[in-house]
Amino acid sequence: MPRTDLAPLLEVGGLSAWYGEAQVLREVSLRVGEGEIVTLVGRNGAGKTTLLRCLMGLQGRYSGSIRFRGTDIARLPAHRRARQGLGYVPDDRGVYSTLTVEENLTLPPRVGPDPWTLPQVYQTFPRLAERRAFPGTKLSGGEQQMLALARVLRMGARLLLCDEPTEGLSPLIVRQIGEILREVKRQGTTVLLIEQNVHFAATVADRHYLLAEGRVVESLDNDQMRTREHELLDHLGI
Repeated sequence: MPRTDLAPLLEVGGLSAWYGEAQVLREVSLRVGEGEIVTLVGRNGAGKTTLLRCLMGLQGRYSGSIRFRGTDIARLPAHRRARQGLGYVPDDRGVYSTLTVEENLTLPPRVGPDPWTLPQVYQTFPRLAERRAFPGTKLSGGEQQMLALARVLRMGARLLLCDEPTEGLSPLIVRQIGEILREVKRQGTTVLLIEQNVHFAATVADRHYLLAEGRVVESLDNDQMRTREHELLDHLGI
């Protein structure tokens, strides 16, 4: 069973969001404890990416409360949230294709409260150490995902917001991403990620929120994820 005594790092209350007149999120409430890995599971269009964009301050129109480390940050711009310790890894990874791995890591400013050093990054991501002089165009999809994660940690994120980090990757690389996320957690970073791979989610995360039509409809632990895997796969249309 997941721990319930962890201090809340992130608390979201009554979060709603719109694109124009279309409402995408409807009164979403959730919490993420310090040191947890929590997944957002749901069909495409359920509002998962919009939720992460709201948390990072990138969504145009939304309402509700977002408390991070006890402070409501719902009206702060994205760059101030980054200084507080939020880091966003989008599904397109955002790697600078013409820059080397090391340039990708060192170009963004170290703005958060707990920035990783380059040796720390290379110890956790040895493949990036091997490829440090390679440009982004020469990296595989898995290497690009590792670089995207490492860059946000290098900037000082205490909470990683990850949008489908395993999408399109081979089973071997998916396992490596899982090992990296567990190591990131061991080093004190909290993770909230979107994940369609139910089996992977149950092996890497502590808890799971199921979203449907812009609402959190259920909170699941790993035992529930495993015993209901076929039902959830059917729900996700996979």
